[in-house]
Amino acid sequence: MARFALFAAAVVFALSTGPARSAEPIEGVWRLDNGETVTYAPCGDAYCSRVNSGKYAGKTVGRMTGGGGSYTGTLIDPASDKSYEGRASVSANELVLTGCVAKVFCRSQTWTR
Repeated sequence: MARFALFAAAVVFALSTGPARSAEPIEGVWRLDNGETVTYAPCGDAYCSRVNSGKYAGKTVGRMTGGGGSYTGTLIDPASDKSYEGRASVSANELVLTGCVAKVFCRSQTWTR
């Protein structure tokens, strides 16, 4: 009986604590329409992105903060190295990135896992 009580207590504890750190939805490898890939990974208190393949491989293209599928931060055009205010939203296996100039002129891209 004591053995069952110990087992039950361990199960309840495991279910109540959950994982120590669950992955944020933005983390991971994302594929662009042209087939190139970008990885978002933790960097300090934010998530930074780096181009994995193609002409701009190795370049940083953004830094986002947030969680739960909604992020804000800076997006960088790798061709010009210009920075833009940005936001990102993750839903299932899609990441929609939107960069804006003066909060008026905006352009979006959708990436997939």
